[in-house]
Amino acid sequence: MNKKITEDVLEVMHLIQQDSHTSQRKLSTKSGLSLGKVNYCLKALIDVGFIKIENFTNSKKKLNYMYIITPKGIREKTAITKEFIAKKQVEFDQLSVYLNKK
Repeated sequence: MNKKITEDVLEVMHLIQQDSHTSQRKLSTKSGLSLGKVNYCLKALIDVGFIKIENFTNSKKKLNYMYIITPKGIREKTAITKEFIAKKQVEFDQLSVYLNKK
């Protein structure tokens, strides 16, 4: 993948995995990101093939979407999550060393 997956995009992927029938507004509320940022993240994920979108009719007047993480997206999310955890562990260890020197 050429684009760097950010923590925001990773958070959106985690939330979609928890509830694929969620709305962009709910993703915004749960993630603390603006609605525009959520929309940007979703478009980026669709562009690289990490999620696909399917629409369905929830009622007679309203069109809703279901976000599905693709197998490629699951593999990438897992790899990025592992990298993120390893990075945070290194940061934690460095802070621990720093605080223990005081």
